Amino acid sequence: MVNPLDLTDKVAIITGSSRGIGRAIAELFAQLGARVVVSSRKPEACEPVAAGIRESGGEAITIPCNITRKDEVEALVSETERQLGPADVLVCNAAVNPVYGPLSQLTDEAFDKIMGANVKSNLWLSNLTIPSMAERGGGAVVIISSIAGIRGTDRIGAYGISKSADFALARNLAVEWGPRNVRVNCVAPGLIKTDFARALWEDEEALAHRNRTTPLRRIGRPEEIAPIAAFLASDAASFITGQTIVADGGVTIA
Repeated sequence: MVNPLDLTDKVAIITGSSRGIGRAIAELFAQLGARVVVSSRKPEACEPVAAGIRESGGEAITIPCNITRKDEVEALVSETERQLGPADVLVCNAAVNPVYGPLSQLTDEAFDKIMGANVKSNLWLSNLTIPSMAERGGGAVVIISSIAGIRGTDRIGAYGISKSADFALARNLAVEWGPRNVRVNCVAPGLIKTDFARALWEDEEALAHRNRTTPLRRIGRPEEIAPIAAFLASDAASFITGQTIVADGGVTIA
């Protein structure tokens, strides 16, 4: 029986994969047979992840990329094609959240930075990779979003707006490219114990309150999000597109 989760020889670009959720995705994809591109802004952060994958018998290369710079995004895709071939899977995981506080205090510069990194870069990457997927019979895009795009917040409102926009981006790309067998989906994690979210889980009092009101009574781990991305990237999800899979320990239903 063929394993529907098998990613053997699939070329997968994973942005923001030097740590946290992105790293967990890169490592799991490699275990499932994918040829992985580890990418973040700094090459020195990427190489240990790729080296670890190779030491475990997987295949991985590093291509640094600042996703807010279109020339670097273009170089990420073209260099992937040069070294490994065209992407079969794109995972848009890299994101920023430079501000905490109410929207009334949000500057134009911060808003533009958040929307550029969290939404526009995903559109750039999709437009650069999806056409070749379609030409070769299909592929998958997975956008790592957040439940901040579903719930209101008084601290990370602009981030939430960008993550809600990612849901719409996935839906629209899914409609446009579904006839060519390219699927586009989102994952919306709740609070995950990563460096990116450190400001939200280091506050012990706030974390204790959150855990009390979360059905599973805890926050998540990066390795709990990676299998969802792998599922959406694989043939196991061949009839799923334009959807958002929430993984939050039950926060949004409590």
